[in-house]
Amino acid sequence: MDRPWLDNYPSDVPKTLGPYPEESLFGILSKAASRHPDRPAITFFGKRMSYAQLLAETERFSSVLTGLGVAKGDRVALILPNCPQYVIAYYAAVRVGATVVGNNPLYTEREMAHQLGDCAPRVTVTLENFYRQLSSVMKTVDVGEVLVTKLTDYMPFPINKLAPIKFKKEAKLESRPWPYVPKGVEVRWWKRTMKGAGPPLPPAVVEARAEPAGFIYTGGTTGLAKGAMLSHYNITANAMQSASWFPDIVDGQDVMMCVLPFFHSFGMMAMNVAILKAMKLILVPRFDIGLVLKAIEKEKPTHFPGVPRLYIALNESPETSKHDLSSITACISGGAPLPVAVADRFREVTGGAEVVEGYGLTETSPVAVANPLSGVRKPGHIGIPLPDTDCKIVSLEEPDRAVGQGESGELCLRGPQVMLGYWNRPDETANSIRDGWFHTGDVAVMDEQGYFKIVDRLKDMVLVSGFNVYPTEIEAVLYHHPKILKACVVGVPDEKTGEAIKAFIVLREGETATAEEISQWCRDPAQGLTGYRVPKQIEFRESLPETMIGKVLRRVLQEEEKQKRATGAGS
Repeated sequence: MDRPWLDNYPSDVPKTLGPYPEESLFGILSKAASRHPDRPAITFFGKRMSYAQLLAETERFSSVLTGLGVAKGDRVALILPNCPQYVIAYYAAVRVGATVVGNNPLYTEREMAHQLGDCAPRVTVTLENFYRQLSSVMKTVDVGEVLVTKLTDYMPFPINKLAPIKFKKEAKLESRPWPYVPKGVEVRWWKRTMKGAGPPLPPAVVEARAEPAGFIYTGGTTGLAKGAMLSHYNITANAMQSASWFPDIVDGQDVMMCVLPFFHSFGMMAMNVAILKAMKLILVPRFDIGLVLKAIEKEKPTHFPGVPRLYIALNESPETSKHDLSSITACISGGAPLPVAVADRFREVTGGAEVVEGYGLTETSPVAVANPLSGVRKPGHIGIPLPDTDCKIVSLEEPDRAVGQGESGELCLRGPQVMLGYWNRPDETANSIRDGWFHTGDVAVMDEQGYFKIVDRLKDMVLVSGFNVYPTEIEAVLYHHPKILKACVVGVPDEKTGEAIKAFIVLREGETATAEEISQWCRDPAQGLTGYRVPKQIEFRESLPETMIGKVLRRVLQEEEKQKRATGAGS
């Protein structure tokens, strides 16, 4: 097939990386520990763990898992923030041939019950903070053996002694139950269980291409979450592909800022790239601007993968200028479109960090396309395919027909990172992966140089008077308004046009605006919006519903509009 993007590859990025290793994902940790046993692998609130120590803890926990009955093919669920226990449990699970299932700790009980019930774990590892919620889920769902850990288990002295006092005060202020695990309840504690662990069995031998190393549940922005089955081969290949995009990484020397949650595919990629290249991982359990800034200044990360929301927060915080961020050299942004102004401002506040926009999906482990760090970058474009990744655009009306350059259609992907399928959903798997191509559900165009641009999601497309309108195009215009901080566009029923555009807007702090003001601005020819694409309705809000990584939950706003119409409430 024609691959015009290969002509635009930076000279230091290989066009192919194969053959990829056909072995357990655990291999990337064991090899890193072999190459750099004494190098720091993890830093957590200032406490360091070397690669040799991380490997030893991982082997010890793999013994715990086998002692609890975990065998090859079983699922191990993690309800943890970014902490040493997550990294240890993750690689221990794949070491014994089990499948890791990361879970969002902030899920509602209904969402948690769906996910745990769907994957049926043999063991569930949770932080004590989330035990009460999990215990409610356990009344209706079998979550297997439960192991409870504390954030303080791997904190240094005296933080490990002071933290519980802080947690207790916070719980009291927020009227939350304390202690996290009710008195009198017998639980299996991580620390005690690890002390009693016996010698580990040899690592499991796996069929890397065929056996899943992890399930990652799709984000829930479009409906009920499905478990994407990612093989050992998928995840290892994508770690190698992603690392190749940053050719300046020095094995055993660079440092990865781990703010993105590991249970999310983007955060998982960052963790695996860091382990693959024996980097130091700076673990931050939640995005707190103070914690992040202090960690950056102390631990000197060179790479900081993130989402626009993170970069915006650092750009706008008055605390940022008080800290040295100059160690950061390269960032890849995903999860949502990256405004050019955000990347430019982050380069200023860090003194030179380059932020490039990339694109991927849970189903592609996740990275598939990105703008190159060196070479041609195109604002508003997701970039060019990573090594060994093929892309094509197919007709929306005839999905088996590829369209030409400059024509919009559905983006399809093929490569070693494409998932095995959806857990227990053969029909949806067959609909998504056809003839080896994953159909993304995203509408895109490719230019003559092989750069791709996302226009919108198929399910989000709005039909106004017979014309296709893509919400992200409208949002891109709204983000240029100097008073607008966040925006989300949805389609709403309209008697005259079938559907009309409604915009939900969050203004910057201290700003005021009227719907008419925004509407008139959109109608200015300089904004490039034809009349039917100008929002007909505008609603100002204090905030928008978002996932943990800052992706606006469009479906929540759509559902709110549907409920308003059902109850006869106004728009």
